[in-house]
Amino acid sequence: MKTIGLTIAGLLGAALLCIAGLAGAQQWPARPLRVIVAFGPGSTPDIVARIVSDRLAHSLGKPVVVENRPGAAGNIGTDAVAKAAPDGHTLGVTISGPLAANTVLFGKLPYNPQTDIAPISIAATQPSVLVVARDTGVADMPALLARLRGNPGKFNYASMGTGSISHLAMAALAARSGTEIVHVPYPGSGQAVSSILAGDTQMAVLPAAAVMPHVRAGRLNALAVATASRSAVLPELPTLGEAGLPDIQGDAWMGFIAPAGTPVAVINRLQKEIARILHEDEVKARLQAQLMEPVGSTPAEFRATLQADLTRWQPVIRKNHIRLD
Repeated sequence: MKTIGLTIAGLLGAALLCIAGLAGAQQWPARPLRVIVAFGPGSTPDIVARIVSDRLAHSLGKPVVVENRPGAAGNIGTDAVAKAAPDGHTLGVTISGPLAANTVLFGKLPYNPQTDIAPISIAATQPSVLVVARDTGVADMPALLARLRGNPGKFNYASMGTGSISHLAMAALAARSGTEIVHVPYPGSGQAVSSILAGDTQMAVLPAAAVMPHVRAGRLNALAVATASRSAVLPELPTLGEAGLPDIQGDAWMGFIAPAGTPVAVINRLQKEIARILHEDEVKARLQAQLMEPVGSTPAEFRATLQADLTRWQPVIRKNHIRLD
C-alpha cells in the first residue's frame, strides 16, 4: 500500500508540474521583454528594433525595452542573446554577419548560431547600392567594368569594415568581373561615403539609406543594386545580375532572434505578431522612408536565408583570405 501511495503521489506531483508549466506558458509574457540590438543606436538594426518594439509592447501588454550591445562585428550582442534565459523575455535583432559570415571570418565564436540561436523572423531588408564618385564620369555598369578592366589596381573601393557585406560584395564583384580594385575599410557607412565624396576612394556597395541622399543631391552616381531582383524601393536601378554579375546579393536584412530553447509556442506567437506589425500601413511607411522593405519571414525561411548567406560568402572569404581575429 505504501508503494502504491508513493506512486500515486508521484503521478499527482508530475501532473501538477505539467499544469504549472502550461499555466506559465499561457501567462507569457510575465514581465517586460528585452530586445538586445547587436549594433549601436541609430544603426539600421536599431531603427527596426525600435519601430517593431513600440508596437509589440502594445500587442503583448508588456513594456519592451531596447538595449544596444554593439561590438566585435555584432558578436557581442548576439552572444548576449545566445546566453540569455530561454523564457521568451529576451530577444535580439541582428544581421547576417554574426549568424553566417562571422563563422568563417572568426576562428572561434563565443556562441554557435546553429545550436544557440532560435530564428524568429527576418523583419526587413534594405538594398545595398553600388555607387561611384560623380567626377569619375561613370554612369552605368558597362562603363564601370570597362574602366576597371582598363585600369587594374588603379581604383579604390570603400567598405564598412573588413568582412562586412559591403566588403564581400565588392570582392565578389572584382572576382567575377576579372578586375583588380583596392579595398579601403572604414568603421561605418558614414565614413565610407565621406571617403568617396572626398576623392579618397571611388566606389562602394553600401546600404541605400547611406548613399541615396547623396545620389539625389547629385554627388554620387548609383549604378546598380546588389539584390536578387529589382528592389521595390529603388525600382529604377538594375541589379548586378542584369550586368552579368549574378548572385552578388549584398542586401542588408535585419532579423529577430531568441535564445535556443525558447518555447516553440512563444517563437510562433512572436513571429505572427512581428509579421503583422511589419505590414501595418504606418509601419510600412516608416520603413519605406528608410528605404527598407518589410518581410516578416517564418523561422524556417529565416534559417534557409542564413544557409544561403553562408554558402554565398564562405568561398569569397576563403579565396580572399579575409580574417577578423
